[in-house]
Amino acid sequence: MATIRDVARLAGVSISTVSLALNSPQRVGAETLDRIQQAVKSTGYRVDPVAQTLARGRSSLIGFVSANLGNMFFGDIRREIEHQALDNGYFVLIADSSGKADLERALLERLEAQKVAGIVLATNGRGEDYAAFLRDFKTPIVMFDQRVEGAERDFVGSDNPLTTTILTEHLLQLGHRRIAFISGPAGLYTADERLTGYMDAMAGAGVEVDLSLVVEGGYTRAGGYTQAMRLLARRDRPTAIIGANNMMGLAALQVMQEMGFRCPDDVSLAMVDDVPWSSVITPRITMVVQDAQKLGELTAQRLLARIQSPEGAAARPQDLILTPRFVRGESTKRL
Repeated sequence: MATIRDVARLAGVSISTVSLALNSPQRVGAETLDRIQQAVKSTGYRVDPVAQTLARGRSSLIGFVSANLGNMFFGDIRREIEHQALDNGYFVLIADSSGKADLERALLERLEAQKVAGIVLATNGRGEDYAAFLRDFKTPIVMFDQRVEGAERDFVGSDNPLTTTILTEHLLQLGHRRIAFISGPAGLYTADERLTGYMDAMAGAGVEVDLSLVVEGGYTRAGGYTQAMRLLARRDRPTAIIGANNMMGLAALQVMQEMGFRCPDDVSLAMVDDVPWSSVITPRITMVVQDAQKLGELTAQRLLARIQSPEGAAARPQDLILTPRFVRGESTKRL
């Protein structure tokens, strides 16, 4: 079986240079890296991940923890993070916390025990106790999409109040005043921010909000379906509905069709985030879209900067906030 010494001898470099090339290829010159890669291929050398972890004190694994991998938005982010990680010699371990803060904490602790190099986290935890837990966590963490105030960790996300401000103002400009809002879980960062965007837009237009039209759908299809059913069964039903995420927005469209309402002739609909094959959904939904690919790219870059250099590890936490994009479909109509 080939050893690292065989690779170093064939490439004409030191063992430490081979090790550096295998663990941090960006720190080795192109010509030297090419010789080492050719020597690895010629000798058939295979890295022992256990030995590598013991030598470095950490593995070449990155943890990915999300509250809902069934949501296509998180799948797009995960895919980009995996691409970035693989390009830098890391593999991604994926875990779904199912939106449970206690399970999320257990997953983080298990990943740390596995000596992962770092973790990207779409958290569902909240409160000062959880912020303290994240502050004291030894493994580098970059939060994306969701954040915990006071955690003092890098965060990559979108301008969440802007997402629903744009949608609400669009409906107001079309003459709607009874605009229902299906929100995410109360107390969750993005849910609270998106609710704020809706409320501020209504107040800015001088429209008093009927609080009975502001309901919580939990960011799930089932929750969105139940709440849309209740809203549309009212005698004083809303003239428009905003879903605070794509799953609840699609659920609302399903309810409209099942109850015999025409969208947008009877009820207008808008939502946050796109879905695959949205161009074939009838009507095409008006939405505000986050750049999932860019979010994944920036999240991976922040984590890699943290784990690949002492300067990156010591840098102060950063917030990277992206501007979402408005896409007008056929699901909204002037009253």
